[in-house]
Amino acid sequence: MATATKAKPSLKLQPLEDRVVIMPSDEAETMRGGLYIPDTAKEKPTQGEVIAVGPGRVEKGARVTMDLKVGDNVIYGKYSGTPFQLGGDEVIIIKATDVLAKIS
Repeated sequence: MATATKAKPSLKLQPLEDRVVIMPSDEAETMRGGLYIPDTAKEKPTQGEVIAVGPGRVEKGARVTMDLKVGDNVIYGKYSGTPFQLGGDEVIIIKATDVLAKIS
């Protein structure tokens, strides 16, 4: 079963503070038996690629830099963030604290 990869959106989106923009990973469209799975029955993805990173939060007057960078593959909370349409693709804007782990 091959999964298609999405191209990065051509529109630019700069998140603020400690937020990141994630392109969710594609989920397979069919099961082993060849049945089609409609979008409403699919699980929400919890993995994706970071496509934009904010400058970091301000704490006690100093900017705290982000541990994430563009291109990182991450795991995030299932119901975290705000979905947003960017150039025809759905991306998620999420706080860095809602990212659970980097995949290396």
